[in-house]
Amino acid sequence: MYCLLPLLVFILVWQAVSESGVVNRTLFPPASEVFLAIVELIKSGELLVHVKSSIWRVILGLTLGSLAGTTFGLLTGRIKFFEESFSPIFQVFRSFPPVAVIPLVIVWLGIGEIAKLFSISFAVFFPVWVNTHIGASQIPVHFLQAARTLTNSVLKKWLKVILPASMPFIVAGMRNGVAVAFIMVFVSELAGSSNGLGYLMSVSQLTYRMDNLIAGLLVLGLLGALTDYCFVKFTRRLFPWIGKTQS
Repeated sequence: MYCLLPLLVFILVWQAVSESGVVNRTLFPPASEVFLAIVELIKSGELLVHVKSSIWRVILGLTLGSLAGTTFGLLTGRIKFFEESFSPIFQVFRSFPPVAVIPLVIVWLGIGEIAKLFSISFAVFFPVWVNTHIGASQIPVHFLQAARTLTNSVLKKWLKVILPASMPFIVAGMRNGVAVAFIMVFVSELAGSSNGLGYLMSVSQLTYRMDNLIAGLLVLGLLGALTDYCFVKFTRRLFPWIGKTQS
């Protein structure tokens, strides 16, 4: 209940500032107008179309980026050959701002869905890889010694010891990846898209529909927060040994 109080205060201040005449109401519409804009977008069905497009891109891009990041993170974290071969390259690419790669992606892959998914996956890959690499390289020695006494199967060691022991780090990386995916879906939809929340905000900015622009921004933020909340709940249930390491 108390967590709603700051939100209520924020909305009231927003409404008061917009209606005070201190700022241009057209450029900074009050909360009531933005709420009405959301209602109209819902009634017309336009918001659902944009939300579905953006969510689909986030889920697929997050999945692809996380799978690649987890795979390479485990390999570079446990196998010296992969660490020496790939880690330096990944460290260089990790320094690139993902947004700065968008123009190059457009030149290479165009403005279709493949380009958007690649951009999201590229950005998600690095936080997942870094966290997985750290987790896999810091597995307690006695875990591995116990595994050697119980089985000679390399596959079982990876599935029963290395992967579960690295899971808290993998989950942390994927949680960062969720936030990154929502940032990148917005950016990727600004370039040549015909749907999605990024497209909605871009068109709203060109037509000076600030109510729709802010509405799209709020919906994107709420979707990101809801996705993060569901992700935490799901991973705690699926991997109970992670415990309370997430907050």
